Amino acid sequence: MRALAVQAGLSLVDQTKVVTAASELARNMVDYAGGGSVDLELMAGVRSGVRLTFEDQGPGIKDIEAAMRDGYTTGGGLGLGLGGAKRLCNEFKLESTPGAGTRIVCARWK
Repeated sequence: MRALAVQAGLSLVDQTKVVTAASELARNMVDYAGGGSVDLELMAGVRSGVRLTFEDQGPGIKDIEAAMRDGYTTGGGLGLGLGGAKRLCNEFKLESTPGAGTRIVCARWK
């Protein structure tokens, strides 16, 4: 992941932000959905950066608004993961269907 961020020309700070967001989202995918997939894309052109797509077939998120609120947790953690990941990214889109899974697309731009 970091190598892709370096290849995109992201600063050390931006590399750290996107790697931290990716780590949190991957951990959530494993802990709450039992796994899934991650697609990493190097974006070049008008904008350069990295785009990450996380997809799982887990139980989904029943209340996305609550899940994005700091302090909300269903797993006993601090409840900072999704909101924190969103703050670390320039773009963040979360789609989830209870019983069918979750898809999160986030990007960090140069």
